[in-house]
Amino acid sequence: MTTMTARPERFASLDMFRGATIFLMIVVNTAGAGGAFTQLQHAPWFGFTLADLIYPSFLFAVGNAMSFALTRPMPEHVFLRRVFKRAALIFLLGVLMYWFPFVTHQPDGSWVAKPFADTRLTGVLQRIALCYLLGALCARYLKPSQLVMVAIGLVVAHWAILVGLSPAGEAFGRYKNAGTLFDLWLIGPEHLYKKDHGFDPEGLLGTLPATANVIAGYLTGLAIQRWGKHAATVGRLAAIGAGLVVVALLLSPMLPIGKKMWTGSFVALTVGIDLILLGAVLWLVEIRGVKVGRSFLQMLGRNPLAIYLFSELLVVVLELIHVDGEGLYTWVGLNAFQPVAPGPVGSLLCALAYTLICCGFGWVLDRKGIILKV
Repeated sequence: MTTMTARPERFASLDMFRGATIFLMIVVNTAGAGGAFTQLQHAPWFGFTLADLIYPSFLFAVGNAMSFALTRPMPEHVFLRRVFKRAALIFLLGVLMYWFPFVTHQPDGSWVAKPFADTRLTGVLQRIALCYLLGALCARYLKPSQLVMVAIGLVVAHWAILVGLSPAGEAFGRYKNAGTLFDLWLIGPEHLYKKDHGFDPEGLLGTLPATANVIAGYLTGLAIQRWGKHAATVGRLAAIGAGLVVVALLLSPMLPIGKKMWTGSFVALTVGIDLILLGAVLWLVEIRGVKVGRSFLQMLGRNPLAIYLFSELLVVVLELIHVDGEGLYTWVGLNAFQPVAPGPVGSLLCALAYTLICCGFGWVLDRKGIILKV
């Protein structure tokens, strides 16, 4: 006798949340000429801006999606093969994205192959891959109550390594903390982020607390499916979220809030805000039935990886095309948007225009029924 297991009900609010994070991620990553608003730039070190919320929110959304995918019956070997294969492909795509366009333009006008020896091996997609892998394995083999303890343990382990293994006075410094020293030793400076003199904001040690954001998203997805589309669910999400924000603020004097180090207080703050925001979206969409923006954000949420890759690769191609000594994207920002709206407003308008072009790519995929997954 075969028992049919019902697929978990999809929540439009969860898909919209993921779509919104992709939209904002592209806006922040592709600021036009003129200088972005402060809230659309990452905090220089410790501190917090809107831009700092976007990446952890995407990891939170990755966990949300896992709460649907991993609840389907799946043999052990199939699960392990899929999870490791997906993580490996996402990691590889991240490496290829930084190696792209595989050639460099020389001052004399010639093109030469871009050496892999200088290609960054860490990065946004690479961290997503590692966090997804760790989060999926934990979700498969542990109960929800155990996952809470694992998430806390990952944050505490990150803090303990920084404090216990960094040189004296360098635990929360930029260049000599334990995480940076480990990256330099294992990976080498030639394969790390090159714009910050050896410090990599997506270094390996930060994978530990960042995985806590994925686990939090997974647990939230399970809770919403269990609690249902009710005002009480919104209240619970808001209450837990507010509690985590308070915890983050209480911790911040001894454990500063900072995305670049992905500190434990940063995890608590971002998960707390995400719970409040997701609760608000749940109330608007699932309870109040608001439909404004639903189809647009859901469309983005169906192909987030493809749209993100497209946005990153296209801007690289545009900057390879030089006009009056400037890359084409920079030139458009200077000559089309800055004359109309000088400064940060023009920068934002340029980024929004570019983001909508990338959304158009996602719309074409959606219209053709193409869902690009790895």
